[in-house]
Parts: sequence; structure tokens; C-alpha cells
Amino acid sequence: MPLSNLNQEQKQSATTTNKTNLIIASAGTGKTSTLVGRIAHMLSNGTKPEHILLLTFTNKASQEMINRVKNSYGDDVAKQIIAGTFHSVSYRLLKAAGYNLILKTPRELKNLFRSIYDKRKPPVTAGVSAYDGGYLFDIYSLYLNTAAQGGFGDWVEAKNKEHKMYCDMYEDVLNEFNQTKKNYGYIGFDDLLVYMIKHLQKTAIKFDEILVDEYQDTNPLQAKLLDMFAFERLFCVGDFDQSIYAFNGSDIGIISSFTARYKDVRVYHLDKNYRSTASILSLATKVISHNDRVYDKKLEVTRTDTDIKPKLLVFDELYNQYEYIAKNISSSQTHHDNIAIIYRNNSTADGIEANLREAGINSKRKGGRSFFDSKEIKMILDILVLQVKPNDMMATIETLQHGEGIGQATAKEIFEALVLLGDGSVINGLQHPNKDIKNPFPQKKQTNQQLGLFDEFIELGSIGKFKSLGFDEKFFSNSILKHPKLQPNGAKFLYEFYRLVSDLNRIRNPTTAISHIIKSEFFKIFKDKLCETRAKQKDGTIDESLQKTAIFKLKRKVDILKQLSYHHNDMFRFINSMVLGASELDRGSGVSLMSIHASKGLEFDEVYIIDLMDGRFPNKTLISKGGSIEEERRLFYVAVTRAKDILYLSYAKYDRIKKQDFVFSRFLKEAGMCG
Repeated sequence: MPLSNLNQEQKQSATTTNKTNLIIASAGTGKTSTLVGRIAHMLSNGTKPEHILLLTFTNKASQEMINRVKNSYGDDVAKQIIAGTFHSVSYRLLKAAGYNLILKTPRELKNLFRSIYDKRKPPVTAGVSAYDGGYLFDIYSLYLNTAAQGGFGDWVEAKNKEHKMYCDMYEDVLNEFNQTKKNYGYIGFDDLLVYMIKHLQKTAIKFDEILVDEYQDTNPLQAKLLDMFAFERLFCVGDFDQSIYAFNGSDIGIISSFTARYKDVRVYHLDKNYRSTASILSLATKVISHNDRVYDKKLEVTRTDTDIKPKLLVFDELYNQYEYIAKNISSSQTHHDNIAIIYRNNSTADGIEANLREAGINSKRKGGRSFFDSKEIKMILDILVLQVKPNDMMATIETLQHGEGIGQATAKEIFEALVLLGDGSVINGLQHPNKDIKNPFPQKKQTNQQLGLFDEFIELGSIGKFKSLGFDEKFFSNSILKHPKLQPNGAKFLYEFYRLVSDLNRIRNPTTAISHIIKSEFFKIFKDKLCETRAKQKDGTIDESLQKTAIFKLKRKVDILKQLSYHHNDMFRFINSMVLGASELDRGSGVSLMSIHASKGLEFDEVYIIDLMDGRFPNKTLISKGGSIEEERRLFYVAVTRAKDILYLSYAKYDRIKKQDFVFSRFLKEAGMCG
């Protein structure tokens, strides 16, 4: 039973009768076991599983806890508990309430946002440039997560007065962006929480017990949502020393002010560390003690089996650092799956990854470009989206934009034409177009008489030029081919898309659909072009070796997606599972390469924390943009406490590429290892 394995501290907090509880769970002290123990205690005392809400930082964490509950109480009980991230739980509850939501990833919405932004021309002024579309999208997300009062323009101006002149334009972009989302029913991750809060303002949802994991990473929008639920008991678990997501809106003040914001709070402490050796914990404690203490705590070492002192590695040159670490791992007795290389900046990963590859060591990167953001995976998922939502604008645009000579703008025009021809459906527009619509593209006015652009437009809008391409008669008569910018290769791409969606018409199984997609001529055209682009050199030539590597990597990614689909029989559920779980897929084997943020919640037998140079870690650039030395120190603490047995800290004195000298990080001095 979950409670029988708890120590005295864990059991005391898990069985509390107090209604509002904060559990300070230091690194490696068994917070997951305590949360599962709390759920077990509630169930054993008669709480119905459907009246329990478990909120976690990742869906993977919630699934792990629910699986532990299942082992003791069975699947029927475990699956009734409402569990997941703030976003996935909101999605589930909103769907149950009858909301028709079309969930889109941040990448998709950023592309839509940029397409709207790019139509504007910011006022020309000396000294201060307008934010670009991508950055404006990111800070709008931050604005939502901080639950800021007032309009977005006022918020931007308060943060940077020099941008006051652009705020009207920023607001205008946002208005069109949000209206476009509303028109097509699109919703993003941040919108889920906003929608959920609005729903709770109208309809109360009550739980007997709400449990919150990683409470220190809660942002103001999540905190507001939490308070909107009605609950009998609240059980929050977190560690202020591991609050590292300020860039994403998390606010350490939320956990710091817990006892002031809630009545009759009881604070429990989990101080027994089961993960790391005494020397590793001593180093972590020395450094983090330079931060102000929010709640008193003292880590207690429980391990007595081994105690290898952390080792400092110093190198004359940056590249030498990466080369040595790869060689050291080659001779290590630790299994490669139990080794991690952790860094402050993702750009650091390239050098170490290259050297590991050179040494013949397998590695996997976590926290870099998402698997689901790769063009090949996005293409397959967009095609599947159109099987369940045949009027999806973004899926259509992102699919057709890869055709030669098409691009986003033309793809959008083709989408609008297909919807017109198909009475609201892209698929119908391809397969059963309205014959009464002779030309779905509005004629443009002539803008230059001398160049005769109008005459050229009429010629380009002719279907006759595609006669030699061998289209079947049904598609050849489709007036979609009258797009004025459509050239033979683009038309061929569109034709193969038509053939593919016709082939997929009766397929509802995700695995079968993926098999048809990757075997299609449409996907072959896309794949060949993509791999050629990835292998193209600066002089325009194609590196055959790189091209083969690109093909291999593409096939491997597609195979991973296909394996994921084996667990799903329903297309709609598979697609939404891929969107909600996109950032949590673990892939491959070997040494783990990861940013500190990506390492959160993980542990390894052997850990390397690299590039510990002043300016890089702590990162002075990010501090100057609103970060803090306190958060940088918490990042160092998180990195160090990932190590169980062996810890290496390393830095280099010089970068020969940038011709830059370095001095060691202040954290090494605070740890008593330098200076």
C-alpha cells in the first residue's frame, strides 16, 4: 500500500486532517510518494475518486502517480481521478461541459500570428525598432500567464516606454489574431486557462481534495484558476529553491505568500534526501544558502553507501572541454542511459553532441526543438487533422505551403477557394467541387499598364497548361487549377494531395492512415524536397552524405510517430494526444543532453554541468532582460541535485572561435571549488 512505504515526515503530511496544507519537498525527498500517499489516504477514508483533482507540471508526472494508485486500487478507481496539467485538465473539463474546441500548438498559433503581423508596416522611427511578430507573440503569452490587469498595450508600455508608439499596432494585431481564432474555433494552451476561468465564473466545479505538484512553478494565471475551483481541502507540494520558470510567468511569490493568502495553513517539511550523496548535497546547500530563505529547511542525508567528491574540470579552450568529456564518458563504468550532460543554454549542446558522435557514443537531446515541430511530423499530423476537420485552415495552409512555388500566401488562397468550392469542406472542394463556380479566385485590378500584368494574369489562370501532367479527368476539371500563380510542379503537388485524401477517405485507424501517407507520391515529393534542402550547402550544391543522413533521420521520426499511433484506434483522440503531449516525448537511448529546465524532475547516476563561465552561467544577458541572480542560483541548485553518485563541474578559459576569454562562474566560488 502507498502509505506503508512512507517515512514519518511523509506519512504525517499525507494523513493530515488540516484543510489547507503546504508541503515543502526539497530535492530527492520523495514528493511523488507523498502525493500518492495522500491520494491513498483520501480513498481509504471514503473520498470518491472523481472528487479528487491532481494538478501536475507535466502529464507524464500525473500518469506516473495515477499508475501507482492503479497498482493498489485498480484501474476502475484510478481512471476516475481528474489528473493532468492545468492545461490538459481544463481541456478535459471544457470538453465535458460541451465546448467545441480545436486545440492548436504554440508553433501553429505563432505562425498564424506572424502572418497577421507581417501585413502591418510599423512606423519608421530612429533608435527603437518594433518587436518582431515572433517575439510579440511570446510576450503576449507571458502577459496572459501573469494575469496582468489592463490592456496588453498598457502592459507593454509599462515594461518598455520606448514602445509606446507601437502599442496601437500591437493591439490591432492582437485583435485580428483573436478574432481569427474565434472565427475558426481555434484555441491555444493559454486560452484553455482563460476559457476555464470564464466557465468557472458561471458554473461552479467542486472537489473534495485538490492536490498540486511543483507548486513553486505556478504562474498567476494558474493560481487564479486554482482559486476559482471550489474545494474542501488543498494539498500543495513544492520547493521554493527549485522555482526556475520566471521566464514563462511563474512567480516565486505565489509559494512564498501561501500562508498569507490562505487561512489556517499547516506547513510540512520533507527534508530526508534519498537521491544524492552527502558531498553533492553539501555543495548544493552551500550555493543555494546565498539566496534569502523563504521557509526554513535543512536537507538530511540518508545515503551511506558511497560518497565520491564532486570534481572540477578546467580547460584552456572551450572545444577541449567537449572533447575531454566525450572521452571521459567513453571510459566511464556508468551505463550511458544513466549519464546526463546539463547546460544553461541550448546552444552549448551542439559542441558536446558532435564530440559524442565522434567518439561513437549515442546521445539524445531533450529540451531543444520538439519532435512534433519537425516538418515531417507536422505534415503527417496536419493531413490527419483534415480527416476529422475538413475545413481546418491552418492544417491546409501548412500542408500545401510545401508545394513548389506555393508558399503560405498562395496556400491560404487555395484553402479559401477549396472551402468555397466544397461548401465549407476542403476535402469536398477537392473531390466534389461546385461546378457552378467557374473561377473561385477574385480578379485583381491591373496595376501596371506598361507591363501588361492583367493579360499575364489571365494566361496564368488557364487550366490548359496542365494537360500534359496526366491528371485524371475529375481533377483536371476542378477550377482550383485556375489559381494565377499555380505552376506545373505546384499543380502536381496539389494533384497528389487530392489523390492522397481520396485514398484516406474511408480510413479511421491512425496507424493505417499514417502508413498510407508515407507510401504516397505526395509525401515522397515533400520528403525529397525537404531532405534536399537539409543537405544543401552555402554554395547551392547538395552534400550526398548529409542527404542520406537527412533521409535516415526522417524515416526514424516517422517510425516513432507510427509506434505512438499503435495505442490509438480513434483518429480524433490520437491527434489531440499528440498535441497535448508534444513536449513530453522521450526518445532514443544513450547519454542525455539537456538544458537545466529540461532536467527538472529527473535524476542520473553521473552528471556533468558544463560551461560554468561567468556570463554564461549565471547568464548575464538574461539577468539584464529581467531575470535575477537568485533564479540563476536556483537553476544551479536544480542542476546539481540531479546527480546521485558522480558530479563533474567544468568550465573553459577561452573560446578560440569568438576570441573570448572567460573566468569561472561565481557559483563555483560559492561552492568552495574556485577562487
